[in-house]
Amino acid sequence: MRTKHPIRSPQECRSLIEGSGISIVESARENRFSCGLVYQVLEGKRRCLRGQSHKIAVALGLKAGQLTNVQTLSQILAGLKKEEETM
Repeated sequence: MRTKHPIRSPQECRSLIEGSGISIVESARENRFSCGLVYQVLEGKRRCLRGQSHKIAVALGLKAGQLTNVQTLSQILAGLKKEEETM
């Protein structure tokens, strides 16, 4: 699923979370993310290319991307492969 919100800066994300009266830790737990990893993403210590750090960055709006699980991605790729074989 593609994100609909604009790309935000890490400071904007922090302000939005803290401005809502929710701590970053509480937000991370609610979304089933590692608290430490959320802080690392917000501090720019992670590249957020794959895995949970990518999911965190997309969920926070720090980067554009898709939140797709492995099974769904496999089905998409299998569909593309079948299309190529029929050409």
